[in-house]
Amino acid sequence: MSLELKPGAHIHFIGICGTAMASLAGLMKDRGFKVTGSDQNVYPPMSTQLEKLGINIMEGYKKENLTPRPDLVIVGNVISKTMEEAQALLATDIPYTSLPKAMGEFVIDKRHSIVVAGTHGKTTTTSLISWVAHRMDLKPGYMIGGIPKNFDKSYQIPEGDWFVIEGDEYDTAFFDKVPKFIHYRPRTAILTSVEFDHADIYKDLDAVKDAFKLLLNLIPQDGLLVTNAEDENIASIMGTTGAKVVTFGLNRGDYVAKKIRITQTGSEFDVEVRGEKRAHLVVNLIGDYNIKNALAAYATGIELGWPQEKLIRAIADFQGVKRRQEIIGTPNNITVIEDFAHHPTAVKGTIEAVQKRYPIAKVYSIFEARSATSLRSIFQNDYADALSVAQAVVLPPTFVKGNIPEEQRFSTEVLLKDLRAKGTDVVQLDSVDGIVENIGSRAKPGDVVLIMSNGGFGGIYEKLLKRLAKK
Repeated sequence: MSLELKPGAHIHFIGICGTAMASLAGLMKDRGFKVTGSDQNVYPPMSTQLEKLGINIMEGYKKENLTPRPDLVIVGNVISKTMEEAQALLATDIPYTSLPKAMGEFVIDKRHSIVVAGTHGKTTTTSLISWVAHRMDLKPGYMIGGIPKNFDKSYQIPEGDWFVIEGDEYDTAFFDKVPKFIHYRPRTAILTSVEFDHADIYKDLDAVKDAFKLLLNLIPQDGLLVTNAEDENIASIMGTTGAKVVTFGLNRGDYVAKKIRITQTGSEFDVEVRGEKRAHLVVNLIGDYNIKNALAAYATGIELGWPQEKLIRAIADFQGVKRRQEIIGTPNNITVIEDFAHHPTAVKGTIEAVQKRYPIAKVYSIFEARSATSLRSIFQNDYADALSVAQAVVLPPTFVKGNIPEEQRFSTEVLLKDLRAKGTDVVQLDSVDGIVENIGSRAKPGDVVLIMSNGGFGGIYEKLLKRLAKK
């Protein structure tokens, strides 16, 4: 269906607090449409963004949410066909669509679309490219699955011919079972990494690779693909694109980081382009994966012809993303860091980066398995390996979500046993309040607390900051 909306039309979002949904809701409101939405998991930072925009959020997925009748409904990918609001929608003739299709038709259209995809690093790299394009005075639009600290929101209406978007491989909606990025019309694509993830919709790694092959096939022959030279899974699917390919890496690739050094504020390194030193980059980020994210941004800018000096300054001025290694407080000189890490590779990389950044501090790593994949046993052993690099681990009870068969469920209790067998300093507490009290009694000035979760985690962030402030 071709989507047409009159000025001021009423658009309703089912599942509005998802990062991408909240961003599109803001885009549409800024364009003059009336926007409402519903959700049952309302927590910052997206709920705060929607509140600032004056967008009304209805609690729960009820049929009454469709009254008064909207002109268009955008359905999030967390919504199942069996939910009451979805059933009520299907029983009417109200036009509906998915977020990605709406993005492609309403916002991206014929602009130069830069799609950032991959299992890890999408949000940070999308934020960095968006900031760089902004500093190049390209007046880009963007939509990001998080809130960059350089901007006050996760989206921007394009004023020019460029649009930067985070390309998620998760499926689009219950009525549109293809990866989201299929609708994003890539002219330039950045592919950071490919690993097995989203076990609720992909049966194995080959299925994940097939999804990314679809993205590569969409890039036109005169387009650009910037990709990680050190990812073997990416190498195995590279034959599916006819676009120009440029690679980056820490040890090999067209763009390589050399002489990496951790600083008080982040990292710095030299960039060699095809064996020749070309630039020195300073970034307010830590960790090998963030070095690669910065390399990807630099390579993209250079290949698109953006001025190098402005590019280097823009990368240096990038402040990061909320919930990605974000310092949320330092009560009593105890640094509390929030991070979105949930895949085992990201969990391990985040712990290693933070411990390296604070070499003389004791780092307490608190991990909540909450995503659809992490709640399945597929990564049970991988989480033990990932968390075993931590100096100290604190675990909550197993988060219960959905109807996962018992034999397929992730077990925090098994993880606890495995970590103890590896000699890791680990405890499991029976509640968020128990975790807060445990850390509150153990942490000392100069220590670091790293909290990793892709959800609200029972309000642990504010609770812990308040408890540590009382020490």
